[in-house]
Order: sequence, then C-alpha cells, then structure tokens
Amino acid sequence: MKTKYPIGILGATGMVGQRYIQLLENHPWFEVAWLAASDRSCGKTYGEAAKWRLDTPLPERIASMTVAAAEPEGAPKTIFASVDAAIAREMEPKFAAAGCAVLSNSSAFRMTPNVPLVIPEVNAEHLHLIEEQPSRKLSGGYMVTNPNCSTIGLVMALKPLQERFGIEQIFVTTMQAISGAGYPGVASMDILDNVVPYIGNEEEKMEEETLKLLGSLDGHAVTPLAARISASCNRVAVVDGHTESVSIKLTKSAIREEILAAWAEFNPLAGQGLPTAPEQPVVWVPQPDRPQPRLDRNRGNGMTVTVGRLRPCGLLDWKFTALSHNTIRGAAGATILNAELLASLGKLS
Repeated sequence: MKTKYPIGILGATGMVGQRYIQLLENHPWFEVAWLAASDRSCGKTYGEAAKWRLDTPLPERIASMTVAAAEPEGAPKTIFASVDAAIAREMEPKFAAAGCAVLSNSSAFRMTPNVPLVIPEVNAEHLHLIEEQPSRKLSGGYMVTNPNCSTIGLVMALKPLQERFGIEQIFVTTMQAISGAGYPGVASMDILDNVVPYIGNEEEKMEEETLKLLGSLDGHAVTPLAARISASCNRVAVVDGHTESVSIKLTKSAIREEILAAWAEFNPLAGQGLPTAPEQPVVWVPQPDRPQPRLDRNRGNGMTVTVGRLRPCGLLDWKFTALSHNTIRGAAGATILNAELLASLGKLS
C-alpha cells in the first residue's frame, strides 16, 4: 500500500486507546493521525494527557501529538472508538453523519438492527448492513462494532462447530481478567485472594451478541441463531486473558476427532493478506492443564483463540476451555482487523 489510511482514535488515553496506538505502530496500512479524549485532556500533548500503561514504549511521535476535542471537525475519515457506552450513543452517530467510518469497541450500538456486529472470521457478510444506515446514504459515513471481549473468544471457538454440526445449547462460565474493567480496573482489596461473581451487564451482552454473531443475514437484518445460551461471568485476579469453560449441545452428533478437525481447518481469512489476522484463528492445545492466560494469551500476537480440555459433557454433548486476549483480540485488535477487512473491500476512504 503506497499511502496509509489516516486513523483517528476516540478515547485515546484509555486502556483500549493505548492498545490501538501500540498495535498501529508500524502498521503497513494505517497511521495514527488524530487523537481525541475527554475535555480534561484536550489541548495537552498525548504524553502529558495519558499515563502510558503498556509494556512497550510510547512512540515519540504519538507522545508529541496534541489531543483534539472529540468533534468531527478536523478528524480523519476513519475513526477507532473506545468510549463509554453513554458517550458513544451521542458521539459515534455524529462522526458517522459527518462522513466518517466509525469502528467501535463500545457496546452502545452492537444490537442495533442496521449496525453490523462483526468478527471477520465469523460473519464478514454482515458488513452489508452498513448500506442500511441513513448516514451511509447521506454522507458515506457508517458505524461498525466489534463484540464484547468475552464474547469474541467464545464465538470464534463455536463458529467452526456451528458450521459443521449446528449448535442448540450453549453454557459458558467466564473467568475474566481485570484489564477488562479498564484502568485502574478492580481495587486490589476487592480482587486479591478473591473471585467477584458479577460483571455488570456482561452476561446479557454475551448471550445477545453470541446469537447475533452466529446468526444469518436475512435481507436488511440479522436473524439470530436459534439456540439457547446461558452465561455466568466472573472477575478473577489475572491481568490479561479471559478464560471460558464452555459446554455445548450439537444438532448433529460429532466425535472428538471431527471437532478437532473443525477447529484446525477453520481459517476463512487465509490468503486475504490482512496484516492483523492470525495465521491460525483457533488453535487446539493438547496438554490437560491448558490453555492458561499467562502461557497462551499472546498466541498469534494476541489474536488467536486457544482451546483445550475437550471432553464429553454429562449434561450436554461436549465441553472445553477457551482463552483469548481480552484487550487485543477482544478489543483493539478486533477493531483493527475489522478496519483491514473494510479496507480490502474498498469501504474506507
């Protein structure tokens, strides 16, 4: 690519905003050109406004950039957004109306019928919904969302099985990293030596989003997957990496080898040349005590979902463990991969 797409970041000083900056450093297609955050950061350099929390240095070019007001005027035409849902409900449509492609990590519009909720390996065809948005017709702008950080790992593990065997019931229990709560996350006196068995609205998000992602595009909307799902979500004392215990009932019976083959052969983005796409999106590990966050979260540069412990389920059919990096695959990396897919389809300007 001769000329890189200029990228704007809404919510640039937050944890996901910092991940965008880290992952976009030296990206072959995209270049950070505009940063916006809250009013208290506006007018400061990024180095002054943000307390950098990641394990790689803050790029000097980014540190010297001035944080802009969170308004469409002066913003580039491609926006990566990670702001609170209440703010996103007001702000993201303004940028779309101004002609921007808004790729959002917020939950505000995930379940809106004409807004695609997308994992490129799972439901790229749902991107057609951008053509149903009024802003697309008026200004060329639109909104695309990526799912909740806990939903992505689950759905990527389920998609190959749903394609081959069908899924009727899903039961999932999550053990979610504290980075999913943003910085400072959960107070140390609450999370150390403890498990918190509640994350606000997380279970509802997982249940709704999973069925939309695995659903089918039916004309102008998505028909959700006709399956039953129950999610229980817990916060645990892990920095990065969401672990999920999953049980499923299949429509068509499958033996162990067939399930392993479905995961191994699942690679719908192969050959498309998307820079952030992992070489293998779902990887099986045979060790009986894996996957583990500390050992497996960075597989595929944090974009691969690791599955293990496949065994028969005494209540449903099969059960297994899935692990994904919540701030890369589950947040910033997901947005970037959606943008790469849109660029490859000629839908970024």
